[in-house]
Amino acid sequence: MNTKTMEGLVGARTNMNLTNTPMRVFKEARRRGDAATMERALGYVDEFSDKAEEYKVEADKGMAEDAKEAREKAKLQREEAVQKRREEREKLEEKIEENRNADTKETGACLLEISEEGKVLLKDNTGLDSTDSDATKTDAVNEPVTYKKTGETVSGEQSPNISVSV
Repeated sequence: MNTKTMEGLVGARTNMNLTNTPMRVFKEARRRGDAATMERALGYVDEFSDKAEEYKVEADKGMAEDAKEAREKAKLQREEAVQKRREEREKLEEKIEENRNADTKETGACLLEISEEGKVLLKDNTGLDSTDSDATKTDAVNEPVTYKKTGETVSGEQSPNISVSV
């Protein structure tokens, strides 16, 4: 709390409490019919209430300053939070990029180079005679292959019999 605010609130409260005594004197003087005492008591009441009003204005100024400081502080906190989130996001993006790079390294994307001898063999095997390759393709299609859980192949002759009745 700002010192102006505290001083203003305390001063206003004190001066309002001080008006109670002259008001009591005013009421007694009115009951007795003493006009001079009544005027003097009202003068004190007016003086104390004016001072209380001045302190109220000072308290209002202090509260305005407090509100301004609070707004500035909140703005700084928001800016710090935004900056912190940006840094966290950048760190996260860096981690994601590192993970992507690590994934490509772990998958073992390899470069395969074929030697000159291999290229010659490849040309010889694929050759200009395309009938051989068609025959092997049809042979592969004609012979179904079944695999066991262990990964071994089972010949097509041992095909299981399945009977379905409805």
